[in-house]
Amino acid sequence: MKKISRLPLLLLLAGAAGLLSPARAEVVLADVFARQITSLNGQWHVIVDPYDTGYFDYRRQPYDASAKISGGFALDQHPKDKTELVEYDFDTSPTLNVPGDWNSQDRSLFYYEGSVWYRTKFDLAPEANLTASNAPALAPGRRLFVYFGAANYESDVYLNGQKLGKHLGGFTPFAYEITRLVQPQGNSLVVRVNNNRHAEAVPTVNTDWWNYGGITRDVLLVETPATFIANFRVRLKPGDTNIIEAQVQLDGPEQTPAVSVRFPSLNLAAEMVASNGVASGELAVTNLALWTPEHPVLNAVEIATPSEVLKDRVGFRTIATSGPDIRLNGRKVFLRGICIHEENPLRGGRAWSEDDARWLLGRARDLGCNFVRLAHYPHNEHMARLADEMGLLCWEEIPVYWTIQWTNAATRANARKQLADLIARDQNRASVVVWSVANETPVSDARTAFLKSLVDEARSLDGSRLISAAMEVRFETNAPLTKIVDDPFGEYTDLCSFNEYTGWYDGLPEKIDRIQWRIQYHKPVIISEFGADAQQGFHADATTRFSEEYQADVYRRTLPMLEKIAGFSGCTPWILCDFRSPRRLLPGVQDGWNLKGLIGHNGQKKPAFEVLKAYYATKAESSN
Repeated sequence: MKKISRLPLLLLLAGAAGLLSPARAEVVLADVFARQITSLNGQWHVIVDPYDTGYFDYRRQPYDASAKISGGFALDQHPKDKTELVEYDFDTSPTLNVPGDWNSQDRSLFYYEGSVWYRTKFDLAPEANLTASNAPALAPGRRLFVYFGAANYESDVYLNGQKLGKHLGGFTPFAYEITRLVQPQGNSLVVRVNNNRHAEAVPTVNTDWWNYGGITRDVLLVETPATFIANFRVRLKPGDTNIIEAQVQLDGPEQTPAVSVRFPSLNLAAEMVASNGVASGELAVTNLALWTPEHPVLNAVEIATPSEVLKDRVGFRTIATSGPDIRLNGRKVFLRGICIHEENPLRGGRAWSEDDARWLLGRARDLGCNFVRLAHYPHNEHMARLADEMGLLCWEEIPVYWTIQWTNAATRANARKQLADLIARDQNRASVVVWSVANETPVSDARTAFLKSLVDEARSLDGSRLISAAMEVRFETNAPLTKIVDDPFGEYTDLCSFNEYTGWYDGLPEKIDRIQWRIQYHKPVIISEFGADAQQGFHADATTRFSEEYQADVYRRTLPMLEKIAGFSGCTPWILCDFRSPRRLLPGVQDGWNLKGLIGHNGQKKPAFEVLKAYYATKAESSN
């Protein structure tokens, strides 16, 4: 039983009666680590439920179809006496670590796709010495939420036998209010997580990465005042580096409180009054030090209302395109990048912690990168926050991957929500310069309309960053050495970004030397993927597939070829580290691993790592 003592909660027999009702919808809780939080991470009891016995009755009707849950594991029941039949028991069931995927924690679940039920129990401030077990748990004017950094893919959340909500999507945060449901002692938090793949989902059934299931990021209790700061945005006013725009979004009964935004180190402050829960203002600044990869300047910021103060650190910079150039703070920049999956190769499994993020981004820094592509889904929040500190520009992406159901309205709504949730979480990160809406999607009118709607969504929510997607290329008819980039979706993006695999999926490495390019768009060109597989420690000549020499030769030939492309402004080769993929089945070689990493799944660097590192060192010198 977790004892929650870090939250200074006053447990009163007569609490905030009638003030708030239990939330039945997700709420925004940005900047969560700066709030009054208590971790629920740790060992949770689990029940593996491949037939969804705990969710559906024998007529396949969900137990939570009505307001009163009629049965199932959500109730976390125990027999009242020896005569009562209850066919499950969390208390005697095994445990798994939260955060963590179930695949890497239990070999019997390595390939498992389906439902797993998680349960943890917690008390609120047991030192309060209450005698009434059903007493309201919070002082008047205080609210409590349960926050999940992510769980893959479909999550049903229950507290004390009451349903909080259902979340779809494996990589975005969600939170529910539990103010009127929480008890002083013996709270039972139950989560059904299901990672079955579905054709209408985002991503869909076919991906080239492991479908890790489980509660894969932090679970937190978050206490707030009655009206709290749900989110805020501080950024430079478009076209003016001497004005900081501030916008604060509130949640609660007070819609017009005073709001202040203060930058202590800059000696700046603005006072605003909210209207309909939103406060906006501007702060004039002179000689502002701008954030760059070489000098990642971060400024302390305090957002305050009469009842709350949120603190963060933010950087200010501009990012724009000018013809074929990318300009950071007005200066042309070449993006020395690498793709990264959210996986720790040293221990296996989904990466989630600050230590994981520091290791992955540290290896990108070792490579000489100033840019990372966080593929193919939103990574955990630590990645962008550490990138702010370490001076790494970021491309962030949602999992609109390969073949989505382009005409399905629910699928489109799902993708738009994942994009909006990502932007809401990371809109204050100076490191994030690209929102990507897709990867390698086949061209069709329906697909282009789908992606255009995502571009419109991104620009409406945050017009201060570049928009892109990883597109594909095609061959010139009867000219196999001419590659063409004319995807109609490129009309709507700021970058012309595409994946190309000459030398691996298209011919042998020697073909790379003879490729010609025809690109329709006069925009900065980013090669969002290239590469080849190499089995760690396998050595042969440069024409032997899966050898380290083959991969290194692909890199040696590809980099000069890319330099010939007009507008070539950067690249993110595929990929920093080997990662697991069920699509990679060659026995004795792949064994369930995509081997395109520059670092093997034993943590050792392959020769291609040094090839790319030397190239990036030259590019860095030429830009100084």
